[in-house]
Amino acid sequence: MPRAVLAALLVGLYTTVFGVACLASALLDRRGRWPHACVRLWGRLLARSFGIQVRVEGAGHVPAGPAVFAANHVSAADIPIVFGFLPFEFRIIHKKSLSLVPLVGWCLALGGHIAIDRSNAFRARRSLTTAVERVRNGVSVVVFPEGTRSPDGSVGLFKRGSFTLALNAGVPVVPVSIVGVRQVMPRGLGSLRSGKVVLRLHPPIPTSGRSADAAEALADEVRGAVIRGCQEVFA
Repeated sequence: MPRAVLAALLVGLYTTVFGVACLASALLDRRGRWPHACVRLWGRLLARSFGIQVRVEGAGHVPAGPAVFAANHVSAADIPIVFGFLPFEFRIIHKKSLSLVPLVGWCLALGGHIAIDRSNAFRARRSLTTAVERVRNGVSVVVFPEGTRSPDGSVGLFKRGSFTLALNAGVPVVPVSIVGVRQVMPRGLGSLRSGKVVLRLHPPIPTSGRSADAAEALADEVRGAVIRGCQEVFA
């Protein structure tokens, strides 16, 4: 069986099985811990099935309270790797269109993840307000501030919205460098191969004392840390 077909079948199978488990557990656990555990297992099983070894560095940098974790975005493989191996419970901020995808959208909604509608300024601001309240109430979030996957593996410009969220919520930003994903998935699902990936967590960057209009400077600071982490060699 061609590797591309096998990859698609495994992704479809695991997503269906754990998606159903996620939905069922969400009905029993409104706090979202069981659904998060289901998605975590989904990510780990996918990585193991394709021979992807993931190492987490800097786990000690995870703050005791809520934070915004900002990562670079290289490929679709980032999602299962992040869900499977980041060593804390979190929710993601995702584009509203994902809510329309059967099963995936339902899991995101019932799992407490936060949709942002970028097509409408009013709804985008309302979504951001909802996200701020969630973070203030103790929920950590993972964001991909580039807004889309990098076409060449480089770290693109970070958009301000994620950092406005951190500033308004008054929580630190933890830069996260995802290193090696392009080597294990260079050209889409059919190119998946075994290899090593590192999730590098950097020291938190505080937001206290910064003005609300400091989002652009904060975005540049976080992006710089992510870039430096991506340039470090790992064994």
